[in-house]
This record gives sequence, structure tokens and C-alpha cells, in this order.
Amino acid sequence: MTTRLNEGERLDDLGRKGYQIIQNPKLFCFGIDAVLLTGFAKIKPGATVLDLGTGTGIIPILLEAKTEALHLTGLEIQKESADMAYRSVLHNKLEHKIDIVQGDIKEASSIFPKGNFDVVTCNPPYMIGAHGLTGENEQKTIARHEVLCSFEDVAREASALLKPGGTFYLVHRPFRLVELFGTMTRYQLEPKRMKMVHPYVDKEPNMVLIEAKKGGKSRIEIEAPLIVYQSPGVYTDEIYDIYKPPEYDDRIKAD
Repeated sequence: MTTRLNEGERLDDLGRKGYQIIQNPKLFCFGIDAVLLTGFAKIKPGATVLDLGTGTGIIPILLEAKTEALHLTGLEIQKESADMAYRSVLHNKLEHKIDIVQGDIKEASSIFPKGNFDVVTCNPPYMIGAHGLTGENEQKTIARHEVLCSFEDVAREASALLKPGGTFYLVHRPFRLVELFGTMTRYQLEPKRMKMVHPYVDKEPNMVLIEAKKGGKSRIEIEAPLIVYQSPGVYTDEIYDIYKPPEYDDRIKAD
């Protein structure tokens, strides 16, 4: 079967099981944050997983390659992104393992049965309102700014959809950490693990990875920080390992 590519779209290699993903650079392409989240998440064999705001489907596709999850679902509000995600699933012959649903995060617990998932993941918009807003297109604005949903929407719906004791995985910005923790605990999502991500060893963190447990007790483990670059344009070995498994001898180029 020939995969349909629309104008401006391309197929990008994911370095896992030969999987590829359809993207359009003029709209929005996945970043390192999504990849790092799939390396941080601990998915047990047989788990059911929901990715909120899945974009072009990068997180469920990579998690299918890296874990023994039973089934994964991606929810995406933007029609163009959801369509690319669906075609990527078909391209990789994963339609029996991954569903792509077009819909609003704010209505997720009406779209799916409550308490239905073992794991919920999310790489949400980081910016509040017009903070950091540039002259980017609508798709990029929606992906990067809380235009269509807030973090409270994400936390509320993740909590509603998780089974008791289920796990929520999140990547976000450290400058919102106090707000993130407060909002998660308000919706019974107790932070259990946290890892800061630094661009260089001597630079302050610009991302944070968080694991929270629905109904968990108050105790958090702070993991060793993750350093992205050892020098300009050269990833650290830990980043290479997250991007590609050991059987790959080639080194990926830094973005």
C-alpha cells in the first residue's frame, strides 16, 4: 500500500523498528521533549495508554516501539495533525495497536470511558496566553500556547480517565513547576518522580519530566538531571540512547 502524502508533507525515520512518521514542517513537527517523555515513561506490559494532544502521533508510535503496551490511543483536536497521525499509524501497520481520535482534551472524559486507562501521557502547550507569542501559524500557536486548553484541563481529564493507581506522565517547563504540582495534587495526581532536563551541564534546566500517581501518597523521587548536549550540535550518550536503541551504529544529527 502506498502511503498518501499531502503537499508539504514528508516521512521522517524514527529509528525504532523501521517506523516512520508523517510531518509537515510548515505546520508543526515533534520536538525532543516528546521523545524524552517516551524515554522517561515506564509502561508495564499489557498497559492501556492514552496520549492527550498527540499531534502527529509521535508519543504513541514511539511507545509502541519501546514498550509492551497492549493498546495506545492518541487524542488530537487539530484535524490536519490527527489526519497525519492516522496515516502514520496505517503506514507503520499499527492500526491494531494504536487508535487516533480527533477531539478536544477538555472533553476527553466524555469521549472515553472514565477510569479506563493505566497510563495517560501529555506533552501540552507550555505557554500561557500570549506569553512568548510570535507570528507563527495557527497550528503552531495551538501546539505551543494554551489557546484551546489549560493545564488544569489536562490534569482534570487525565485524572478522570486514569484507573485508581494509574500513572500520568508529563513534560513541561520548570518555570511553571509550582503551578503544575498544585494543579496535579488538586486532581489527586500525586507527583512521584521528577527529572530536570538541561541543554548543557552548566545551563539551567529548560524542561522537566514528571510522573504522577492517581491517588498516590505524598513522596517524590528526584532523579539525576538529563543533559542534552555535550557540545554544540552533539548530543550526550544518554540522549542518543533515548532516540535510538543500541543496535543502531549511526549517530543522529542534533536538531
